Amino acid sequence: MGSAASKLSTTNIGTKAKAIFCIVLLLFAGAVGAMYRDNAFVFNTQDARPPPRKSLHRVHRRRPPGSELLPRGIVQKTTNFEMATSLTGNPERQKDTAPPPKKSLLAVPVGAKNKPVVDKLVSKFLDAGGFTVMLFHYDGAVEKWADLEWSNRAVHVAARRQTKWWFAKRFLHPDVVADYEYVFLWDEDIEVDAFNPARYLDVVRREGLEVSQPALDRRSEIHHAITTRKLIPTKDVHRRALDTRCHADSAGPPCVGWVEMMVPVFSRAAWRCTWKMIQNDLIHGWGIDYKLGYCAQGNRARNVGVVDTEYVLHRGDPMLSDGDKAAPSKSRGAVRWRSNKEMKMFNRRWEEAAAEDSSWPDPYAAQPATASST
Repeated sequence: MGSAASKLSTTNIGTKAKAIFCIVLLLFAGAVGAMYRDNAFVFNTQDARPPPRKSLHRVHRRRPPGSELLPRGIVQKTTNFEMATSLTGNPERQKDTAPPPKKSLLAVPVGAKNKPVVDKLVSKFLDAGGFTVMLFHYDGAVEKWADLEWSNRAVHVAARRQTKWWFAKRFLHPDVVADYEYVFLWDEDIEVDAFNPARYLDVVRREGLEVSQPALDRRSEIHHAITTRKLIPTKDVHRRALDTRCHADSAGPPCVGWVEMMVPVFSRAAWRCTWKMIQNDLIHGWGIDYKLGYCAQGNRARNVGVVDTEYVLHRGDPMLSDGDKAAPSKSRGAVRWRSNKEMKMFNRRWEEAAAEDSSWPDPYAAQPATASST
């Protein structure tokens, strides 16, 4: 009897202890929850769990790719081609190397054989003020330019037998040229006796041109009527051509919203778009001119134009050839064959991309090119 009573008493005590323990545990859990809600409870950093994946994604989405692990204030997303004036001194007292807000960039592929023409071209831009100059040396002969007064003020990049568009894709990334208001991406065989860069930019700004080019002197090598200077210009800019292919109702390139790739000028926003359209492996850039209107930041019939009041002469000198492997005429023909092949490839890629991207509305679907670029 005594043994049975003792067992019963022990059982009751154990039950009560368990109940008390559960109550204490519940109270402690509630207190922890309250402190967590009030941000009063801090876990040890070694034991803390990482934030939910969704919140990390949300935070990273607001930061430039590659900078997710860095504090915001240390990140510099863009750069430029402005040169340091000294390798010594106190950097805190030196002037900022960023260009002024309205500085533009002139980038030209060059060979030493065209040095006199390029000298006049670059000098005209530098004398106008507000320009940084970058030369792409496709013959590798950088040292042959050292005797020119302005050579040390230009940025020189050398890669043998590469094209303007190869250089542009690799060295004119939008984040690198973001500090420049306009990008002039010109050929080297351009005479600028009748051209004033400052007045040209005045016209471009006033007319709201995002993609433009100076008109071509009628003595130039001309491929499309829209690039030709009007006989008697009545306006600063023309945006349409009328000839055997282009009529009053023509709404697409090369009759409307079109410039040639020989002397194009891009606004900052237009270049960011155009750069993304340049294909890494299509080095001659043929076919892109028919699509530049898509980068015009609005209506291509309005925002793309040819400036008549400031014009240039295109000499039509052959530049790149296939090294010394063939006679110049044969080599130039081979280059032209590849250029045409690249244009067909680019057009095919465009058509496939447009068909695959159901979310992309083509603003010019009802305004196809007047003359086929294939």
